[in-house]
Amino acid sequence: MIHQPKVTGTKPKVIITDGLRSYADAYNKEFFTQKGQRTVHIKQIRLQGQRNNNKMERLNGEIRDREKVMRGLKKKDTPILKGYEIYHNYFRTHEGLEGKTPSEACGITIDGDNKWLTVIQNASKNKIY
Repeated sequence: MIHQPKVTGTKPKVIITDGLRSYADAYNKEFFTQKGQRTVHIKQIRLQGQRNNNKMERLNGEIRDREKVMRGLKKKDTPILKGYEIYHNYFRTHEGLEGKTPSEACGITIDGDNKWLTVIQNASKNKIY
């Protein structure tokens, strides 16, 4: 039985991993199918070249470095990872986006001298549960 992921409701067209055997096992278990559109599994990732996972490895390294000195990161409901997501999407500029944040590249800007404060204030006004 093929099931759709809970968050997106669709399965990915492509999954990119390195050659770790457990990734191939997980791909076969979750996405391999004889019927319908098959998710492509690209597993020849290198540090150099056209296909790489440098961005994810960099993010994983940042989180690991933070985990060493921060309590609470290993809890399932930790707000720390959501904070990293917000930081990377709204505050951290990216070379590949010509010095813009991903949100700015999409036309979403945050006004004010203290962008974190602006985001927190806006979030507190618009409580979504």
